[in-house]
Amino acid sequence: MTATPFFAVAALTASVGLASAAVASLFVALPEAGRRALVPHLVSFATGALLGAALLGLIPAAIEGAGPGAVRQVGLAVVAGLLVFFLLEKLVLWRHCHDEAPCEGHPTDVPAAAHHHGGTNAALGPMLLVGEAFHNALDGVIVAAAYLTRPELGVATALAVFAHELPQEIGNIAILIHAGVHRWRALLLNLVSSLGAVLGGVLACLLAGRALSALPYALAVAGASLLYVAVADLIPGLHRQVDPRRSVEQILLIIAGLAVIWFTQHAEGPAFG
Repeated sequence: MTATPFFAVAALTASVGLASAAVASLFVALPEAGRRALVPHLVSFATGALLGAALLGLIPAAIEGAGPGAVRQVGLAVVAGLLVFFLLEKLVLWRHCHDEAPCEGHPTDVPAAAHHHGGTNAALGPMLLVGEAFHNALDGVIVAAAYLTRPELGVATALAVFAHELPQEIGNIAILIHAGVHRWRALLLNLVSSLGAVLGGVLACLLAGRALSALPYALAVAGASLLYVAVADLIPGLHRQVDPRRSVEQILLIIAGLAVIWFTQHAEGPAFG
């Protein structure tokens, strides 16, 4: 392989992460009152975007790539991903329980609000960042595969990845802020996570066909990670707001997140082919 595809894929994947971070920084730069007003709406939107990315993008692409004879294997990969992220969250909660916050088995007189602060929110940030880094690395593999097929296809794929990652990146920052991470640190962590696409693209170039043969199952695990974050961490938090008007807003924003992913996935076309 010549150096040209290697550096071209690295530049394409890095530009996607940097462009997403640049737009997301506009959200971070808003005054605190503006961010606080937007965060609940963005969490609802991010829930839809995560569900869409998992159920309308990654898992269907995994089934398409593996072929009809390997649907059960893709299902096993999804289950394995859910179990891995369940265990990861348990480990994060266990560590946080011993290091900082009270939890079951360690009763204190601390109010219930402190338990909530040290519970799911404590695990949410690491869970999301790990899942997103893995997801972004797979985006890099897809961009590399497209570029190695035809350079113009690689550019088009990178643009499509940017289109469907942007709302997710902003939603991720909103989720991290919601979990108690400082806004500029949330932006930096999200940028580092988004640059996982560079690693995925470079590895795909180096390994060529060997990396692509495992891609359907890696896509299934990535889809499971995003599905777990949406269903296990975000949706229970949305249920704490029982006001009818707020509930309608949540449903509409979840649908909006799903719709954005649907249309960008449709524009992107099949991940394999």
